[in-house]
Amino acid sequence: MAAHGDLKTRAVDGERLPVVEFAFPGALRDELVAAILRGDKTSTTGLLVDFEREGETVPRVGERFAVIDSDLRAVAVIETTEVRVVPCGEVDEAFARDEGEGFETVAAWRAAHERFWGGYIEELRAYLGDPDWQVTDATLVVAERFRLVRVLEPPVRDP
Repeated sequence: MAAHGDLKTRAVDGERLPVVEFAFPGALRDELVAAILRGDKTSTTGLLVDFEREGETVPRVGERFAVIDSDLRAVAVIETTEVRVVPCGEVDEAFARDEGEGFETVAAWRAAHERFWGGYIEELRAYLGDPDWQVTDATLVVAERFRLVRVLEPPVRDP
């Protein structure tokens, strides 16, 4: 559910970090960012096709990102600790729980993600040229684990 912005960056401590946006601005992003700041959220999942569609590279281990809140402020720095491109059907319960959203089962994780991805499925279908495309067990996802490096106080907003 994260979008990594290779072209969008924020200056943090004299260094320009690429931004990562969890969901779209609003209530869900606010919940996800709060979970990161509490240390509850340490994993995230995105569709590989979203990375391709946006022209973004899959994160690399050791890469750091500025976490953006709904007000487009950088509020934290995270570091990628693991990245796997796997079929959606291979996401396990431990990974689902580490998303910090209260998922107790893979089925609950899957349902929530399919609702989110369904919110823009027509864009994905248009990009893929497949009006019937659906997320299936074989759909490739980017399963990323990360650690909270630090909370930014005060948050950083680019001019």
